[in-house]
Amino acid sequence: MRVLAAMSGGVDSAVAAARAVDAGHEVVGVHLALSANPGTLRTGSRGCCSKEDSGDARRAADVLGIPFYVWDFADRFKEDVIDDFVAAYAAGETPNPCLRCNEKIKFSALADRAVALGFDAVVTGHYARLEDGVLRRAVDADKDQSYVLAVLTADQLSRAMFPVGDTPKPRIREEAAERGLAVANKPDSHDICFIPSGDTQAFLGAKIGIRPGAVLDADGTKLADHEGVHGFTIGQRKGLGLPGPAADGKPRYVTGIDPVSGDVHVGSAKDLEVWTVLADRAIWTSGDTPSGPIECVAQVRAHGGTAPAVAEAVDGGLVVRLREPLTGVARGQAVVLYRPDADGDEVLGSGTISGTEREPHSYASELVSDSAR
Repeated sequence: MRVLAAMSGGVDSAVAAARAVDAGHEVVGVHLALSANPGTLRTGSRGCCSKEDSGDARRAADVLGIPFYVWDFADRFKEDVIDDFVAAYAAGETPNPCLRCNEKIKFSALADRAVALGFDAVVTGHYARLEDGVLRRAVDADKDQSYVLAVLTADQLSRAMFPVGDTPKPRIREEAAERGLAVANKPDSHDICFIPSGDTQAFLGAKIGIRPGAVLDADGTKLADHEGVHGFTIGQRKGLGLPGPAADGKPRYVTGIDPVSGDVHVGSAKDLEVWTVLADRAIWTSGDTPSGPIECVAQVRAHGGTAPAVAEAVDGGLVVRLREPLTGVARGQAVVLYRPDADGDEVLGSGTISGTEREPHSYASELVSDSAR
């Protein structure tokens, strides 16, 4: 096939491109310029898509002997990822920008341009597996990125290739060194790529400004003032601006955020438990929407905990009733559904979390009854 290799300048995408060449494909490398300030250099493991990264990608392409180009997607990235990120936090949500980047940039804008230019697929260094069109977790559980790829449609997956998902990360670095790729020992990027300082609150504060509100306990008693709901996320324990723990000596956590009133609610760890997850923008990776409830395993954060559940498609969204409670479930994140078999690695679909319910339901009680017998 004629494939376009998205080369970030890191070791994973370089090896992915190399494997595509080995497989006999006609490969062209492309680096996405996503920053409005391309002169910005990477700081250690923070940030990506910098001038340094572009140079690393070009050198890797030279070693592989493939054509290489830089495509400017900075405006599209700002609109679809950065602006979306800021707006979500202003609305009291906790977005995942990697999800949006995959959905809107790498497998939409980039893939659409690739197809228009006659390419058959886009190759990336994501840690996930594609087998007969089925998206699965990567072999390396610590690096698995199936969660942030679960927003892709069946059509988008049909034009994607993830060559490194079947290999543990240490072996990928060894392979890069064996191939003479200078990025073999380059640090992985962490945090949010467009906030190289790592200070998300300062970034959001500069974009959103001061929007005063109150921190309230479970009884509605005011405990402190704050400068904006963008400084909080569900499940947060530190940085609440409180003088100390609750009266019982136990820590407080953010349990609710109201962007209209500006109120931030705090409570105990028990108050974080969620039994039902509501989501919109449901995506079924097979392309077929289930006609009724399905058994699944739900995950609500990248590398977060999972719980057995029953999910149902409702009005273009999802209702996911958990058989065990999950905590730290925030609006704006994704709930990703996996098949509940022995492997548990097949992605069924996803949705963007729009709400939660904290009361146990019949599915949970049925499970308790079954266990008791």
